[in-house]
Parts: sequence; structure tokens; C-alpha cells
Amino acid sequence: MIPVCFCGNGNETYFGGLLLNIMSMTKYTSEELDIYVLTMDLHEDNPNFIPFTDKHISFLNEVVKKKNKNSKVTKIDMTELYMKHLHEGKNNNTGYTPYTLLRLLMDFIPNVPDKIIYLDIDTMCCSDIKQLYEIDVEDYDFAACKDYMGRFWIRPSYCNAGVLLLNMKKIKENGLFEKCRKMVFNKKMIMADQTALNKYGKKKYIPFKFNEQRKIKSDTVVKHFCKGIVFFLPFGFHIYNIKQWQRDKVHKSLKITMFDDLYEEFDKMKAEGKF
Repeated sequence: MIPVCFCGNGNETYFGGLLLNIMSMTKYTSEELDIYVLTMDLHEDNPNFIPFTDKHISFLNEVVKKKNKNSKVTKIDMTELYMKHLHEGKNNNTGYTPYTLLRLLMDFIPNVPDKIIYLDIDTMCCSDIKQLYEIDVEDYDFAACKDYMGRFWIRPSYCNAGVLLLNMKKIKENGLFEKCRKMVFNKKMIMADQTALNKYGKKKYIPFKFNEQRKIKSDTVVKHFCKGIVFFLPFGFHIYNIKQWQRDKVHKSLKITMFDDLYEEFDKMKAEGKF
């Protein structure tokens, strides 16, 4: 069994992204998947900040069980925990949605697996996710890849937190997430939870193939559709932020076509009114 955790907003766009992500995961693995979806209701802060619904989760269960009947998707409402520990902090309203902070509350989840993969919704699997899960993190808080740009602009050891293999047993023992929550609550930061994890976590660095932040390669396991920069001579540059659900831009700007079969299946299910 491979446990995987997502954190997200239940609006139509993000549900589409999560669905595509899970479709890509089931395409490449026959392993039993135990997927946790952490969500919350913050519509009073922003009308778009709505939780995933039971109907969303029911449909995602149909999708994963097509490949392995023992796979399952479970929704966990983190609203109460977020309001108690992070809502009044200095990073509730930043350039990133507050849903990314929910991973810092995973130590409160009853019976959370000792070892679990965390994925940002804007990722897609390009081969078997089992390759990531089999990495040994017994002596570390988590395994992660370096941040493509952060290793140059911030520091060489700076990691990207969009793909993590978490050692929850160790994290609960040493209070890593509690330390991160305190930092996020008290200090305004651009990439709050990622910065806190970099500061306090004991990291095992793994190859970029597990969090490919640029062009997909032959050995890529997870493609991350994160922000990128294109430089133009002599001094110009362009920042892009293209997600997997923006398929026209994925095709035209990123030149990625390997997910076209999933887009076709996605369109068919939507046309049939399945979601």
C-alpha cells in the first residue's frame, strides 16, 4: 500500500487538477493507493475557498478503484485545526492559498501512516510513484528535491516542498511540524511553509526526477507544474506559472503532450456528467 496526501481547495479548477493528478498516478502504478485529501472551508475569507465535497471524494474513489479495488480516497476536514493553529497568523493571506499550510497539521491526523508521500495538486505522475515511496527515510524527517531556482537564489541546500516523502513517525517525535507552525504563525514569509520546512527539517536530498520542475525527461517520476523563469538576452526575463489543467498552454508553451490520453479520458467523463 502507498499512502499519499494532497491538500486543496474544492473549487472546480482545483478538483480538475486533483482528478488529473490521481488519474496519472493510477495509470502508472498497480499498487494499492491510500489517498488522503486535506481540505477546509474558508469561504468567509474568500468565496473561492471552499472544501472538497463528499461527491468529489466518491467520484475519486470510483477512479482509483478501476485500477485496484483496494485503493481508496479519504477526505479530512481540517477547518477546525486550521482556525485554531494558523488562521490568525501572519501567512493566512499570501500569494499562495492557505491550503498549502494544511500539511503542517498532518501530525494531528489520527492513525496517519508512519511514512507518506505529500504531493502538491499541480503535479502529475510520469511513471510509477512506488519508486518515490520505496526511498529509505528512516533517519530523516523527509526526502525532497532541491528547488530548481532556489538553490541559486536562496542557498544551495534549499529544497522544493511540492513533493515530499514524509517520515511522520519521526516528525511527531521531534515536533517538526509544531516548530514550523510557530514560525509560519509569527513570521511573514513569501513561501511560508516551504521556508519553515527548510529551516527546521532534516532532509534527504533526492534526484530531480522525483520533482521535475522543468522539462520532462525519460526517467521523470513526478512532473511539477510550478513557477518558472525564462531569461532573454541581455537582461530580460519572463515568469510563467502554467498548471496541468491549462492544457492549451501545456501544449503550446511547455510543449508537453504525454498527458493527452488523460485529457481525452477527462473530457469523456465530464461530457458523460460523471463530475
